[in-house]
Amino acid sequence: MKFLVTGGAGFIGSAVCRHLIRNTAHSVVNVDKLTYAANLASLEPISNDPRYQFAKVDIRDREAIGTLLRDNEIDVVMHLAAESHVDRSIDGPGEFIQTNVVGTFDLLEAVRSYWSELSGERRDAFRFHHVSTDEVYGDLPLDGGLFTEETPYAPSSPYSASKAASDHLAMAWHHTYKLPVVLSNCSNNYGPFHFPEKLIPLMILNGLEGRDLPVYGRGENVRDWLYVEDHARALEMIATGGEPGRSYNVGGCNERSNLDVVHTICDTLDRLKPRDDGKSRREQIAFVTDRPGHDLRYAIDATRLETELGWKAEENFDTGLEKTISWFLDNEAWWRPLRERYSGQRLGKS
Repeated sequence: MKFLVTGGAGFIGSAVCRHLIRNTAHSVVNVDKLTYAANLASLEPISNDPRYQFAKVDIRDREAIGTLLRDNEIDVVMHLAAESHVDRSIDGPGEFIQTNVVGTFDLLEAVRSYWSELSGERRDAFRFHHVSTDEVYGDLPLDGGLFTEETPYAPSSPYSASKAASDHLAMAWHHTYKLPVVLSNCSNNYGPFHFPEKLIPLMILNGLEGRDLPVYGRGENVRDWLYVEDHARALEMIATGGEPGRSYNVGGCNERSNLDVVHTICDTLDRLKPRDDGKSRREQIAFVTDRPGHDLRYAIDATRLETELGWKAEENFDTGLEKTISWFLDNEAWWRPLRERYSGQRLGKS
């Protein structure tokens, strides 16, 4: 099949592109406008493959998107382009509304126009896969409960509110216009090629450089962690096998408190690359003021994805984190240029 992946130069998008080219016979058109967190270096492993091409295009440019869809006879649109950092959404929500809400609307309209021109088997097989987050559900108590596909939406941050809005738009285009939409909501991703504003890559790089390891509040907030390559496999399965009008939760069943995550990173770094003074990197942990509206706990029930489409995570948190840390140790050439322009400045304090 011929995929158009929006946001394919981002963290999850680039993992999807690499997976599709390396592990399937599908072809990929990667559409990205290359904002601050995008990085074409993440696509270098597949950049010379004839089944892969890149187009610098904004998803709000309906004409350009329409041209790409028609010229490449696209079968699947996988929509990952989004502003995604909660802290940045607190400081500057406007860009999140423009990209995540208005951008999704413009993309849906471009795709609807293209899809209306298809006929027969191509029309029936076409899919628009909208990729979202578990943060649209709000939070859970520490003592139990899981997000299912029937959990009511209760977003807490400008980021999660913008993603909730885009989810509703995608599903409305299915119900109103019959556009064959599938939706997925995932838990926190981690892995290679992760931009260093997020918790795990930030802690790894700060730990390597002897900097403070800032932990919000007391580090009690819990997240369900999903290795990005497991997520990429799930997304391909949903895009090609998911039922239109249906949503699928993707989670790793790896709940950890933020403090536990940081402790594991410290201990793994100490084992793989000890500090010169022999001390534990746990001494670098610094508790900082929590961010506003910080959700307490996220946890995904992925039963529908596992039973209906046969997906299962291959990595648990310990094996996935070991692979991630080893990758960052071996790939300074990838992260050093990013570190020079973003070294972990605190955002989202107000």
